[in-house]
Amino acid sequence: MPQLPEFSENDIARWYGAEKVAMANAFLAGVSQVEVRPPRIAATVKGRERQPYRVVISLDLAGNGKPRAISGCTCGDGWMCEHAAAVLLALLRHKRPAARAPARSIHRVEREIDDAQWTEAAPAQVARAARRIDVDPVPLLRLATLEVYDVGRFRRYSHGERRFDCLHPVFKYGDTLVEAGDEGDLLTAGNGETVQVRRRRASEAALLRTLSDAGVELVPPNTLFAVRHRPKYLWGLESPAHWPRFMSEHLPALRAAGWRVEIPPDFRHLVVDVESWEAEIGEDAGGWFNLDMGVVVAGQRLPLAPLLYELFRTDARWLDAAQLRQLPDQAPVILATPAGVRLRVPAARIKPLALTLIDLFDAPPGQGPLRLSRLDAPRLARLIDMQRWQFKGADAVANLARALQHGAGIQPAAPPAGLALTLRPYQLEGLAWLQYLREHGLAGILADDMGLGKTAQALAHLLLEKESGRMDRPCLVVLPTSLIFNWKREVERFAPTLKVLSLHGKERGERFAAIAEHDVVLTTYPLLWRDAAQLAAWDYHLLILDEAQMVKNVASQSAQVVRRLSARHRLCLTGTPLENHLGELWAQFDFLLPGFLGEARAFTKTWRTPIEKQGNGLRRDLLAARVRPFILRRRKEDVAKELPPKTLIVRSVELDGGQRDLYETVRSAMDAKVREAIADKGFARSHIVILDALLKLRQVCCDPRLVKLESAKKVQERAKLDLLMDMLPELVDEGRRVLLFSQFTSMLALIEEELVARELGYVKLTGDTQDREGVIRRFQEEDVPIFLISLKAGGVGLNLTAADTVIHYDPWWNPAVENQATDRAHRIGQKKKVFVYKLVVAGSIEEKILALQEKKAELAAGVLSEDAGALSKFGESDIRALLAPLPAGKG
Repeated sequence: MPQLPEFSENDIARWYGAEKVAMANAFLAGVSQVEVRPPRIAATVKGRERQPYRVVISLDLAGNGKPRAISGCTCGDGWMCEHAAAVLLALLRHKRPAARAPARSIHRVEREIDDAQWTEAAPAQVARAARRIDVDPVPLLRLATLEVYDVGRFRRYSHGERRFDCLHPVFKYGDTLVEAGDEGDLLTAGNGETVQVRRRRASEAALLRTLSDAGVELVPPNTLFAVRHRPKYLWGLESPAHWPRFMSEHLPALRAAGWRVEIPPDFRHLVVDVESWEAEIGEDAGGWFNLDMGVVVAGQRLPLAPLLYELFRTDARWLDAAQLRQLPDQAPVILATPAGVRLRVPAARIKPLALTLIDLFDAPPGQGPLRLSRLDAPRLARLIDMQRWQFKGADAVANLARALQHGAGIQPAAPPAGLALTLRPYQLEGLAWLQYLREHGLAGILADDMGLGKTAQALAHLLLEKESGRMDRPCLVVLPTSLIFNWKREVERFAPTLKVLSLHGKERGERFAAIAEHDVVLTTYPLLWRDAAQLAAWDYHLLILDEAQMVKNVASQSAQVVRRLSARHRLCLTGTPLENHLGELWAQFDFLLPGFLGEARAFTKTWRTPIEKQGNGLRRDLLAARVRPFILRRRKEDVAKELPPKTLIVRSVELDGGQRDLYETVRSAMDAKVREAIADKGFARSHIVILDALLKLRQVCCDPRLVKLESAKKVQERAKLDLLMDMLPELVDEGRRVLLFSQFTSMLALIEEELVARELGYVKLTGDTQDREGVIRRFQEEDVPIFLISLKAGGVGLNLTAADTVIHYDPWWNPAVENQATDRAHRIGQKKKVFVYKLVVAGSIEEKILALQEKKAELAAGVLSEDAGALSKFGESDIRALLAPLPAGKG
């Protein structure tokens, strides 16, 4: 028979400490009812309370061969206390091995008392079996929650656990129960009768494998220290957190495998079914909806939101859209009530809530209803459309929700009568969407790809507002400096009945008083904070942010000013509403619909962190669904049937400040020099002077640093380069592949510096490039978005069908040469639509070049081709036009 290991008082002091050993001496006389069954000792100790303490000790040898003790007690300390030390001292000092209690007495100490016929193996020498049992076993699985002093090293349980949920599998052979784990055939029944059972060991093993498959394992000896008696063989799960899923998924499968399951009423994970479901939507003051959901259990109504909060917090499956879609609707889900009752509900009831409202459960929701903004009504529509819930009071909410969704309730809009532009079908749809937002007091982002005409749609919207009589206040448009001239010119060209005022330039201070007299007022982001007081003095009908990503930094002065401006309606125009992170999207919606996406810190916690750092697809899909009604985005492939095979877009920019002054200085000097040369030598013999004059003006337009003059070094303005660097990041974000042509290799070098600073990938081809094929292959076959090409080196002879966008940084005199360069991308084998951009300084020699291309294509073909004879095709009047001053700035 097993014996207790030898131990000494030094060992007791090592286990319990000298202080507790000293205290233990006071309790020696109170030690009684000592029962020993190695390695376990049980005893009672009379202490300061009326009832004696119950002590359980496990005493065995450690891996190093030294004795070790672990004890539990019903006193306040519970763990390794002086009462247990007193029991060990009593055993040692009285020099008696505490006579073993009878086997059945000890057995009762170690197992849970109940009315069942627990059995234990009887020694073979006890007696021959009085009767034989030869029947198939009935597997019985009993669940229980034990009160314990501690759980030792068992799977993922940690020290300090005071309750242990266990499984006790037994096999019923007739009227005799055999514990799983008991190896004997000769058994003693509960009534004392000795029986011999013919065990079906293969059947038992197969049934035990079903437990193992469900994640159940046998608890090793000396692991559990139960307060009361316990069965000899117990089984457990990996951790307490695994029980809800075991109860909902594995237990039904075990029943199907043949196990009879018994669950006492006090079992922690007992589940009950919901009697009925309740859901109601009500309207609140301030445009809020109240969503009240509850369940009825045993005649009592419980709010559902707190139960869902705990479910979503503890079960990661509900945070993954892919896993949710794979979860069968019939799968049982366990919800835990504050009283400890487990509710079993079908997944079909919970999945729609997780897919549409999961963000509302990031914080404990309390006992009241959930609150949603009216702008979140489309979420409720999706929930209602899933047809898993019947909501009281849902009709009005559903109507509003469906009205906010794209395509629902949006009536076609006829283009305004005064629009001097034919809108394509998708642009008419955009106009209808803008009108719909205005009608419902909403705001949004027109986020079409670059080149699809966002400005044209906005102009049509503005003109329609004026023609309808609704525009009784001016409209303010905020845009990058590089776009202000282009906007002004397009208003004058396509919507001439709109009175436009440009608040730009040094003279703008004189124009503020005229704001009320105009329909459209243009200002720039850099000037917003300087002119904040003057702009805030007016109320606007419509406030438009073009290239709205410019206000993505909410701490910037421009972003703060636009939020303070008063306007009935707000609109953002941008091809890249999201460039780097979700905070940029939040910044735009904070301007458009303040409060819709919450405060910045809450947005980061609820959306940015789960999506950007944790890759939470459910949050990503839900955020996309929330903002979708307020963003209209068409990509070129979506509306390709409406576009010609090649689209030409001229982007104009106006010179300002020092760059404008430099242009006029160079122009004036060169004009005088050309006039003098023509007077001295005649027009035909003055081509070198004329070419030099025109070259210098073109260089000023491209970038003042190209001009070899001391005065040019002081100029900081670079209007066209700023326009280009506004365009390129957006094009790259859209997935566009760009060919960028310039006649000046020195200009390509300056552009290259900007690309490096912005970390935009590129390759470059000039006359100095050694490995032309390698550079071309990198662009064609690798993910390099930008190809810088000198017009002479790459204008002909290349097949670059990976590109879908061509930018001519400086217009070339000969349109055929430009067309040849464009055809590097727009050629046989190209499967994508090609967009061609020409960047032009308004009123400058570049704009006159375009006019010459249109009016005198034959003559322009030879200009600046280094063919002196080509100049004979020009007259002096053409040269004078090219050297004319810039037009005066207009308000």
